[in-house]
Amino acid sequence: MNTEDRVTELETRVAFQEDTLDKLNQVVSQQELDIERLTRMLKLMHQQLQSLSQNGISSADDSTPPPHY
Repeated sequence: MNTEDRVTELETRVAFQEDTLDKLNQVVSQQELDIERLTRMLKLMHQQLQSLSQNGISSADDSTPPPHY
């Protein structure tokens, strides 16, 4: 294998690596958006649960066990 072939091979590998890095970057960016969205949803659900709790609706942990226990 001569020098020109080796350089061509290296350039090809670099091109594939750059493509892979771009794809991984897109995936990580999408995951970051998903995590932010899920975090907002979790905070909203937590607020709703606190609101229900303050309005007299107790959670399952606060209730007495069913009679069959």
